[in-house]
Amino acid sequence: MAKTAAADEGYSAVFFMDGATVARQMRGSEFGAFLDGYVGLSDLADTDVRAVYLNLAPDLGIRGLVFFRIYFDEEGRADSHWNVPVEKLSEIGAKGPDLGAGPIHLVCRSQCPEPGFSNELWDPDMTPGSNHFQSIRRAVDENHLKFQKKAIEAPDEDIPVLQAAVKRSSSTTDTREAARQRVRLARTIREQRLRIKTLQSVHRDAMADMQRVHRHEMQTLRNELQAMEEKLERQRLANEQLKVRLSERNEQYLNLQQELGESDPANEARQEASDAEVVLLREQLERKQRELELRNDKIVVLEQERYELAHREPAENTLMAKLKSQNVFLVAYHPGLGHITLPYEDIPRYFENAMAFVADKCGLNEPAYRQWLAHHDDPRCQAEVDGKPCHEPLIRVSQPSDFHPGINDRCEKHQL
Repeated sequence: MAKTAAADEGYSAVFFMDGATVARQMRGSEFGAFLDGYVGLSDLADTDVRAVYLNLAPDLGIRGLVFFRIYFDEEGRADSHWNVPVEKLSEIGAKGPDLGAGPIHLVCRSQCPEPGFSNELWDPDMTPGSNHFQSIRRAVDENHLKFQKKAIEAPDEDIPVLQAAVKRSSSTTDTREAARQRVRLARTIREQRLRIKTLQSVHRDAMADMQRVHRHEMQTLRNELQAMEEKLERQRLANEQLKVRLSERNEQYLNLQQELGESDPANEARQEASDAEVVLLREQLERKQRELELRNDKIVVLEQERYELAHREPAENTLMAKLKSQNVFLVAYHPGLGHITLPYEDIPRYFENAMAFVADKCGLNEPAYRQWLAHHDDPRCQAEVDGKPCHEPLIRVSQPSDFHPGINDRCEKHQL
C-alpha cells in the first residue's frame, strides 16, 4: 500500500478524522503495516473509520488528498478485503482547492476518477468552522510526524533580457493582471462547484437516513398493531368460552328446577348457589366486554396516529406547502459561509432570523458574526485616535472562525 517515497519525491501520510478534527496521524508505511495485519488498533475495534490519504511534496506542500473509509474488525485489525488504490487516485484526481501549493488532486465520494470505488469514499465538509481542508492543512503545518522539510529549488531565472524588453508597456502588465484574475476566479468557481457537489451528497445521505428512520417507525407501528390484533383475538376467544360456560350453567339451572321441588330447602340452597355463580359469570362477561371495547378504542387511536404520521402535511395553500410539494430547495449566499442549500425543514428558522441562522452555521453567535461581517466589508482599523477612527487598511480575514476582535480589526499599533 502506501510507502514513504524518497525525499526528492515527497511523502505520504494517513490522517484519521473525528468530525472536523484530526484524531490520529501516521506515515504511509505505518498504515501499510496495519493493512498487512501485523498490528491492530484496539481503540478502533468494530469501527468504520473516516480517513484521508495525503500525497505531500518534499516541502510538505499538499499535492493530493483521498477521503476514504476503512473498517476495523473486533480485534482492531484493518479489513483484509480493503483494496482502494489511494496512491494512484491521489495522482489522477481532479483539481480541488488550493491549500498553499497550488490546486490539489482531490478524490472523494462526489469526485472520483474511478466510479467503482466511490462507495468506499466520503465527502469532506467545507462549512466554515468545521472545514476538513483547514484542519488537514493545520495538521500538516504542525508536522507531528516529523517529516524532513526540504525547500524546492526554483528554476533559474537569470536569463539575459534585451533592454527593449525591460521597458514593457502598461497594456502588457494589465493583460497579465487580468490573466491572474481569471486564474483566481477559475479556482473560486472550482471550489464552489466542489462544495455544491458535497452539499448535494450530504443532502442525499440525510434523505436516506430520514427514509430509513421513517421505515423503522412504520415497521414498529405495524408490529404494535399486529400485537394488539392478536391480543384482541385472544380476548374474543375467551369471551366465547365464557358465553358457552354461561349457557351450560343456565341449562343446568333449568334442569335442576325441573327435577327438584320448590319447597325443598336443599334445592333452594342449590338454586341460590347456582344463581350466585350465574351472577358472577355475568359480571365477568360484562367486565371482559368492557375491556374489549377499551382495546378497540385504543386500536382506533393507534391507527389514526399512524395515519397522521405517515401523511403529515403543511397547511394547504401556503408557501411552505407549495415548496414541499414541488421539492423546492432554497439557495442563499452569505459572506463567510458561501452558498448554502436550505432544506424544507430549515426554511422557517432561516426566515425568522437569517443572521442568527448563518452565525450558527459558522459556529459563532450573532454579535460575533456581525463584528466579522463589518470587518469583512471594510477591513480597516477600528481604534479611535483623538476621537477619530484610525482607518488604517488591514488584511481581510476571510473565515469568521479565524476572526478575533481587538486583534484582526486593529492595526499593529492599536492591537489590544
